Amino acid sequence: MFDTLIDKLQNSTYITLETTPGHSPQFVPIIDKIQELGLEKLVDGFSTTDNPLAKLKYNALFAAKMLQERFNKPVIATMSMRDRNKIALQSDLLGANEVDIRAILALTGDPATLSDQPHAKGVFEGDSSLLLDIISAFNSGMNYAGKPFAFAPEHIYPFAVINSYAKNPKTLQKKMQKKIKHGAIGIITQPVYDLEGAKQLIELKELANKEVSNENKSAELILGVFPITKLRTAQFLSAHVPGINVPNYWIEALRNAHDKGAEEEYKVGFELSKNLFDSLKSYHPKIHLMTANQFQIAKDILL
Repeated sequence: MFDTLIDKLQNSTYITLETTPGHSPQFVPIIDKIQELGLEKLVDGFSTTDNPLAKLKYNALFAAKMLQERFNKPVIATMSMRDRNKIALQSDLLGANEVDIRAILALTGDPATLSDQPHAKGVFEGDSSLLLDIISAFNSGMNYAGKPFAFAPEHIYPFAVINSYAKNPKTLQKKMQKKIKHGAIGIITQPVYDLEGAKQLIELKELANKEVSNENKSAELILGVFPITKLRTAQFLSAHVPGINVPNYWIEALRNAHDKGAEEEYKVGFELSKNLFDSLKSYHPKIHLMTANQFQIAKDILL
């Protein structure tokens, strides 16, 4: 299952769909909605998020197991450094390994100050590089302290994330190099909103791979796509989310449509998003689609 996903990532068309477990003890309704729309037939795999914005959600590893069992498609489970120390990270990886959750997206995590839980504190024993190093140790048959396991874990496939925009592009290249050096085989970008920006990111990834080629390590870049169908979403992302650049023409087009009503606003936003997805897929068919569980939009984009 995972070998097929990685082969598609490295050699073919690769599309994954993000799912966000809810503030609920049930994940099944999300899975049922995906199946109802037939989305599992349109993607190569899924991902599950891990308490984004430090808000309490259903566990990403359990959600990944349920998705994988329902659709027999690989799921990339997110693990955040915010909520776990080295012991908990390794314990979770061991349990996930036996139930075949073996693609892990390593995140440092949003600050605990954003949490909806009173006085929540972040752990942050390290950034996402620490989790990548732990995975490398597991793939060598030992824990992070160097103690061999009685039985070697099944191979784990590590993923990482990167901003899609920076005033100094070299900073993005250096961050990519660091993640590749620590073992990431796939790097998912924050949402991209123009083809030229995507081309630059791909060039930076190639330069980063060259810098670590002597270590026999490399990674593929996966372009993040988050459809925007509302003016306020575009304005929020542009003004308040570091590492994302929404072009002015997107905002202006949505502003003009907004003045004509909600239906026109959605139509213009969807057309911009669909055209972007299609152009990115034609140029670099390795995409991670994020729709905040708006799965009908995901289906319309993918068709």
